[in-house]
Amino acid sequence: MDPSIKQHLTEAVEQKNGEYALIRDAEIPQLSIYDKPLPCFGCGIGWFSLLLGFVFPLMWYYATILYFGNYYRKDPRERAGLAASAIAALICTIALIITIAILVF
Repeated sequence: MDPSIKQHLTEAVEQKNGEYALIRDAEIPQLSIYDKPLPCFGCGIGWFSLLLGFVFPLMWYYATILYFGNYYRKDPRERAGLAASAIAALICTIALIITIAILVF
């Protein structure tokens, strides 16, 4: 048996009654990285940027830069929100181009 697995098993046995024990996955110790809440009120930077972008559209472009900069590799839970903000930035850009084209021509 792997010594690190044995260590996790003995840690659980050594816990006193009435105390909380940190639950870890013995096979994948990095799994507990995603236990902490996301930034920006728990919804993540991407979804927060999407919502704030309706008031301040430059936030969509900021989130798009983060998306194409692979920011979501730090925390994969951010990927959906950043992608949604990138799509909103694309729609906003197309709407601006059409509006400007109609007004100029």
